[in-house]
Parts: sequence; structure tokens; C-alpha cells
Amino acid sequence: MHFLPTLSFLLLSLSLLSYTTHAHNITRILAKHPEFSTFNHYLTITHLAAEINRRQTITVCAVDNAGMAGLLSKNLPIYAIKNVLSLHVFADYFGAKKLHQITGGSTLTATMFQATGEAPGTSGYVNITDLKGGRVGFGSENNDGHLNSVFVKSVEEMPYNISVIHISQVISSSEAEAPTAGPRQHNLTALMTKQGCKAFTDLLSASGSYETFDQNADGGLTVFCPSDAALSAFMPKYKNLTNAGKTALLLYHGVPVYQSMGMLRSNNGLMNTLATEGANKYDFTVQNDGEDVKLETKVVTAKITGTLIDEDPISIYKIDKVLLPRELFKAAPLPPGKKAPSPKGSKSEEAEAPSPDAEEEDEPADQTASDGVRMNGGMLLMSVVFGLWISVIV
Repeated sequence: MHFLPTLSFLLLSLSLLSYTTHAHNITRILAKHPEFSTFNHYLTITHLAAEINRRQTITVCAVDNAGMAGLLSKNLPIYAIKNVLSLHVFADYFGAKKLHQITGGSTLTATMFQATGEAPGTSGYVNITDLKGGRVGFGSENNDGHLNSVFVKSVEEMPYNISVIHISQVISSSEAEAPTAGPRQHNLTALMTKQGCKAFTDLLSASGSYETFDQNADGGLTVFCPSDAALSAFMPKYKNLTNAGKTALLLYHGVPVYQSMGMLRSNNGLMNTLATEGANKYDFTVQNDGEDVKLETKVVTAKITGTLIDEDPISIYKIDKVLLPRELFKAAPLPPGKKAPSPKGSKSEEAEAPSPDAEEEDEPADQTASDGVRMNGGMLLMSVVFGLWISVIV
């Protein structure tokens, strides 16, 4: 008699299991393919990655590093690069099979560029055409029918949720590349220099890192600026870093998203930085302690001591310590009574500078806590479903 209720619960569990597997993270997907590291990086700093992760039924046309080099050689402002990459995100699902079975051999599909409202007319649409010899071509709708890019291979498919495909080169579009009015400009150097962060600003300029901060100011930027006193005490360690390590450390103090003080106080958790790229996490945790906002890196805990500016799209906060990423420095010892995690391998975390060839054994960057819950929840539901199935059979 209890067969139908049990079966109903079984079906519900299966539907929940299916739902938990639908979430996607474009940064994690592309991090498994180093040939797309530049494309992945610019999805992050233009904030398109977050938009992609929020959407369902979507296709991302990834361009490899060689293809991205051509786009970057044009020295476009960051908001124009965002428009170009938006043209590579379709608001529909196109797996490899569907691309080769297009009704009528050709179709127009809307992109995220069209959805922004920045695209004149229908320039935010892409023409997809099934060509002879099994090839599939792509071109912007207003490109006189010229298909300047072709399908190379499927990178990852989660049917009818997200498809990531490799295309041969950037889809050209004069409208997407056209200059657009950017947000009001701020002089980051002047803001930080006159309010007790001159030493940090000098390091940004001397290392060439300032340009990265300045480029992100258009689309949203949060800077955690160590006080002059904190940086002065840290300088002996800074001088021991390699040039790559110095750059990574400085970029670690910037976040490619605007975060007001209210947002920081209400959104505890992991935060990616300008140094985050692929498997190089370079993240830290925002943690509230009463009225204080603290930044925890697993090596050091810094506290926000003042606000230099908090005006969308830029916020700059003064902190009492230099943020030390675990990729460059030893992790702080665990508190008494707290058990250390089992070692995963023989790799040392004591290196003073990152090795570009080293492989991380953790999950790629930009993974949120919900990703871990999704996987663990799926395993739990599988166990429940299996147990219930056995009870039904018996």
C-alpha cells in the first residue's frame, strides 16, 4: 500500500537531483582549457562571467588566446571589449548537433550585446550558417553576409542549459567595437595619494599594475589600499618577490566589481580579485565582525579602517595590513585545537612567488560555496534514491 507514496517521493528526488546539476560556472568550465585563458580573463573583468552564470539556455562562443590577441591589439577600451565579447554569448542553446541541423541551413540568433541596448538596430544578432563540407560559419548580422568565424569543436555541453563551443576567431563587428560613452572618470592616483595610500599608488605605477586598475574603473572596481605605515613595514618582503609575484600581490588588492560598504557588510564570503585567472585563485574571504569588515586570506586578516571613495562604479577602502595571498606566502598556523586538513600531495605552499606551470589541486577559481553544496547534495540524493529504489523492489 505504501508503494505509490514511496514512488512519488522517488520521482521527486530524481527531479531535485536533475535540478542540482543544471547550475553552471563559465569560469570553472574554461579554466580546464588553458587555450582560452585570455578569453576567460576578459569575461571576468568585464563582468560577463557573472551574467552568463545567471542565465539558462545559453551558448558561449570561446575564442582561443591567439584569436584574442588580434582583438586586444586594437587597444579598445574595456567597455568596447565587453560589447565585442557580448556578441559571443547567444541567448539560445546551440550544441554541436544542433549547429549541423539548422532548419533552412541558416538562422539569426540574439546575443547579450543585443540585450544590453547598446547595439544599434539588429547589430546584436549573429548569423549562423551550415556551410558545405560540414563547416558552420558565424558572422554579425550587419556584416553583409560575411561569415568571418567558423565552428572548431564543442568544449562542453550541458544540454539545453549551456553550450560552450570553440570558434576560429573573434566575430567582427564595427558596431560592437565602436566607442561608447563611458562612465565618469576618476583619478585613482589622486584619490589614493592624498588620503594616506601614496606608497601603494607609487608601487602600482612603478610595476605597471596601475593600468589594470584604471581599465577596470569603467565597469566597476573596488580597491583595498594598505596604509602607508602598513606598506612600509611590509617592504622587505615585497622586495624579495619576483616581478610576477609583485604584480600578483598588487592586483590582489583590487576587485573587478563595485562593492559599497553596505554590500561588503551584507555579503560575507569568497571574493575574486584582479589577480584571479583560471586555476590561480587569488581570492579572499570578506567577514563581518560587528561594525568592522575584515578580509581573511588564510595568511593574514586585515581590517577596513576608512573609506576613500564609495561612489558607483568605484569604491576605495583603506586597510590596516597588506593582503597576503596563500599562493605567495605560508598560510597562518591553525588555532589551537583545530585539526589541520590532510595533505593532498607533496607540493609546498611556502614559495615566495607563484610558478606559472604549477597545477592547483583545488577547484578552479570563481567557484562559489553553492557549487560545493550542489555536488554534495547530488551525491546525497543519489544515495537516497538508490535506497528507496531497493525498498520499492523488495
